[in-house]
Amino acid sequence: MKKHHQINYVEFPASHIPKTKAFFERVFGWSFMDYGDEYAAFSQQGLDGGFYAAPLSSQVEKGAALIVIYSDNLEATEQAVIAAGGVIVKPIFSFPGGRRFHFTEPSGNELAVWSE
Repeated sequence: MKKHHQINYVEFPASHIPKTKAFFERVFGWSFMDYGDEYAAFSQQGLDGGFYAAPLSSQVEKGAALIVIYSDNLEATEQAVIAAGGVIVKPIFSFPGGRRFHFTEPSGNELAVWSE
């Protein structure tokens, strides 16, 4: 349900959309709707969004916003990220309210996963 003034969509650049899609399908069970070769959308993942073809990536050290995904089992999700070709850029660490890790997916976008 769309609500006035709430964030409802996020877009990421992706240098290799097929590899990025395969990564998120394998690790998180996401599904995609393709709109040509240069855009793939995902939905029903807490926030809808998509990946557009571009030679860029979203990285926190460059000032990008950090998208954080929740996991019931942080260690298992971390292992799934690694097995699917993701790179852990910040291993599991504690913060007030839980624990998390940061990773990059095959197109280089940085995201995080947290757990209580």
